[in-house]
Amino acid sequence: MSKLANLVKNKPFVFTLYFGLSFFAVGKSVLLNHIHNNYFVYKYNFINVIHQHTIFGYQPQFQDLNHYGPVFALLMAPFALLPDGFGVILWVMFNAWILYKAIKALPITEYQYLAILLICAHELMTSSSNVEINPFIGALIILAYVFIRNEKDFWAALMIVAGTFIKLYPIVGLAFFFFSKNKPKFILSLLFWSVVLFLLPMAISSPSYIIHTYHDWYGDLVQKNLANIGPSLQDISAMGLIRNIFNYRQLSNITIIAPAIVLFAIWYLRIKEYNTVPYQLLLLASTLVFVIIFSSSSESPTYIIAVAGVGIWFMNLNRPVTGFEIGLLVFALILTVMSPSDLFPRYIKMNYVVPYKLKALPCVLIWLKIIYETIFRKFNKEQSATSIVA
Repeated sequence: MSKLANLVKNKPFVFTLYFGLSFFAVGKSVLLNHIHNNYFVYKYNFINVIHQHTIFGYQPQFQDLNHYGPVFALLMAPFALLPDGFGVILWVMFNAWILYKAIKALPITEYQYLAILLICAHELMTSSSNVEINPFIGALIILAYVFIRNEKDFWAALMIVAGTFIKLYPIVGLAFFFFSKNKPKFILSLLFWSVVLFLLPMAISSPSYIIHTYHDWYGDLVQKNLANIGPSLQDISAMGLIRNIFNYRQLSNITIIAPAIVLFAIWYLRIKEYNTVPYQLLLLASTLVFVIIFSSSSESPTYIIAVAGVGIWFMNLNRPVTGFEIGLLVFALILTVMSPSDLFPRYIKMNYVVPYKLKALPCVLIWLKIIYETIFRKFNKEQSATSIVA
């Protein structure tokens, strides 16, 4: 264990693994002239917005579908204007960097944040090889918590609204509302940024185009949700597990999501613990995992968000950790993190993990363990909101 601890404390090693795996994944695709199509989905979001072409429905430029809002065009602008090779590398490394900054900003020790980076490193590479936006989305959720905790409600609101206008997931940042010391300011900030970000894309297009685009976006998301259910590479979720393991295709999402929301909300019953850092981090971990395992849109590269939550959960546990807790982490590292890689047995992956959505299983179990902790875990009184988790 001491050797493992020394490895975690070795910053050059951790940073090399965390950033290096992602750089290797995207760099290899550029050298082989095989840039993942997701990058062109993102790039043409910007190009189509400035030319006021529809951004939804089948896009012949990249032979795929775009599901991101017009605000995303503003984020992609500096990358889309570069040559594709440079743009895609900078995009992937930007995503890795923003997630790193968000994790580092948490109220935890240096050892803990380095350990979380290590836990995330391989899953980040999976996301990076697909040129995904998910590390950025996960970072926005984490930063929403960090800014609220640091009484910077104005910027917390920006994280939530910006993310929601891009991919909806960061709306779960509203779960941290009760941490705010100035709730009226937080609410007004949400309204302010909602108006600003609704209007901002009009500066590079037109008001009528953006209004029509948001109308189209709603229809696109409805259709996408219906298309996710079935033998696709999406729906890697609690619902997907049940649908595919028990061949229960008619299962409605709300049948699982409704009781899950009730379990999630149990966290709010322990009002006296709201200012306890480990309890706050428990909600953050729960939120990051929840938004993935209860979304029919979840696919393998999306799980960097959930794995960040798993890392925060594990490093936030009371010490010493139990064998059961270590087992859950190892189970997640093997089945959730490693199953997409070439190191995982291909037969098991293609015949069991992929068709039965088993990548979600460890995260579902860990989320249930988190819910158990929200009810029964005891916290030291000295672990106030001004303390650092040991």
